[in-house]
Amino acid sequence: AVIPYFGYARQDRKDEGRLPITAKLAANIITRAGADRVLTMDLHAAQIQGFFDCPVDHLYAAPVLNKYFIDQGIEGEDVVVVSPDVGSIKRASGHAQRLGAKLSIVDKRRSSATKTSQEHIIGASVDGRIAILFDDMISTAGSICGAAEVVKQHGAREIYVAATHGVLAGKAIEKLQAAPLSGFVLTDTIPLAEDKRLDITSVCSVDELLGEAIKRIHHHQSISDFFNNMEK
Repeated sequence: AVIPYFGYARQDRKDEGRLPITAKLAANIITRAGADRVLTMDLHAAQIQGFFDCPVDHLYAAPVLNKYFIDQGIEGEDVVVVSPDVGSIKRASGHAQRLGAKLSIVDKRRSSATKTSQEHIIGASVDGRIAILFDDMISTAGSICGAAEVVKQHGAREIYVAATHGVLAGKAIEKLQAAPLSGFVLTDTIPLAEDKRLDITSVCSVDELLGEAIKRIHHHQSISDFFNNMEK
């Protein structure tokens, strides 16, 4: 059996280098249930892949999100991909390369286990440009909305937030409504309830990614080649 697993378990806020035991528990449940291969989609921590006692294929929604912006004509040097924190630089850099955009980083400082503050932007100027902030998932939306506020203060004319998993817990919707966003893009890895859908929300499907990956696994074909072709 091939079972998609999206790995929602988050890292401990007090120590972002430590992984929760619940991630290992979820891996054990899936393998004990009989899965002999697992597909993952944008794990919050790549180390979770090693928790499984069976082969794991880690897929990324980046090609789907990039295609959305390219189809909207949002690409090129007028666009700045902004990493919401230092830990997301690699992801942001990949998106910037595919969109032909510039790259910036929001300098986020953690003042306590539960509070962060965003103050500066490092890298390309966002003044007068379109800014896109990518993340693997939006949970309470505090950090991403804080980063969007900083980008707005630095003169961005349009701001988009894009993420793979829309957890949208707690007061996330209220925070997103109050944020200076022109668009909010998610994939359908988590069903989006109507009461959590904003007027600016767009949902992209990952069905092609999962379907093609499953087909290639069964036919012993390369999944990497599929991703490479999508990103050309």
